[in-house]
Amino acid sequence: MTAAEVVVESATLRAVRARPVLVPLRRPVIAGIGRFDEWPLVLVDVETSAGVVGSGYLAPYRAAAMPAIVAEIDDLAAVWRGKVIAPLDAFGAFGDALNLVGIAGVSMIARAALDMALWDAHAKAAGLPLVRLLGGTPGPVRAYNSNGLWRHEISTLAEEAAQLRGEGGFTAMKLRLGHPSLRHDLDAIKAVRDGAGEVDLMVDFNQALGYGDAIRRCHELDEQGLYWFEEPIRYDNVEGYSRLAQQVRTPLQLGENYYGARDLFTFLRAGAVPYAMADLMRIGGVSGWLRTAGLAAAAGTQLSNHLYPEISAHLMRVTPTAHWLEWVDWAAPILAEPLRPVDGCLTVRDAPGTGVAWGETAVRKYAVG
Repeated sequence: MTAAEVVVESATLRAVRARPVLVPLRRPVIAGIGRFDEWPLVLVDVETSAGVVGSGYLAPYRAAAMPAIVAEIDDLAAVWRGKVIAPLDAFGAFGDALNLVGIAGVSMIARAALDMALWDAHAKAAGLPLVRLLGGTPGPVRAYNSNGLWRHEISTLAEEAAQLRGEGGFTAMKLRLGHPSLRHDLDAIKAVRDGAGEVDLMVDFNQALGYGDAIRRCHELDEQGLYWFEEPIRYDNVEGYSRLAQQVRTPLQLGENYYGARDLFTFLRAGAVPYAMADLMRIGGVSGWLRTAGLAAAAGTQLSNHLYPEISAHLMRVTPTAHWLEWVDWAAPILAEPLRPVDGCLTVRDAPGTGVAWGETAVRKYAVG
């Protein structure tokens, strides 16, 4: 047995630290839920008895929610403190501990935070990038640029689209729709194509429409050659998505709000998911992703990520039906070595762990509290 194998088998969880920060965004996020010029992140570190530190982060949208999330992470960490760094075992134990209070919402978010950090520690202890630990190889993952094109002044969209295309050789990007009228949505689509040229254009409604309006709007936009319609109605309307999927030609995309693999299963069974995506914070971190990817593969449903590109890139490399990586650089201000897109792809580094590590000077600058 090598020294690395000894560390992997014997290291235990010694301590957990969760720190809230507010980082600046290069472009504001503007959607139906509001405007964000800063983005809240919760940085999570797990320290092992062998001195290895694993890291991960959450992006919980609402800064006001961070204290509750930090408290739940601290509480849940006690379940595994002193036990061997075995992420799948820990993930199951966290689920058992949370069963009586419910395993969605803040419960799953805290569980996912610890899971991502534990997998990072596990991979570092083994001296492997996460993708190799999972049986895959480092390499490129095709991505679309999601760093802009929100629901703001349409006259600015063409210039912004040109910038997004040039930021890393992207040939795909995401536009947010759901304006008060069809004309506004059509004007936004035209502006983006005028600025970016020939690109694959995904559109996200951010649940802006009621079911009846969604039928009308999606039918009216079916002629636009869009790549997908993302979340036109409330994310939990299973029957509505099932019916809508039968009525429009453009494939539907949803899943960023799934809490665990069972949510995907529910939508798959209803015939409501032509395309799916998973968000590491909600799906259950790396362990939750692996379970979800298995379901998607069995159903033949193409699976994309939502946010968390640094860790998601590793997972997309081992996902049988991997589709698109969503590229956002929102965590870049506090990362020691942010990923950079090249030729429309993100490439997983061949270095131990997930590649998530903090620039501590920036962390202190943007710390909350």
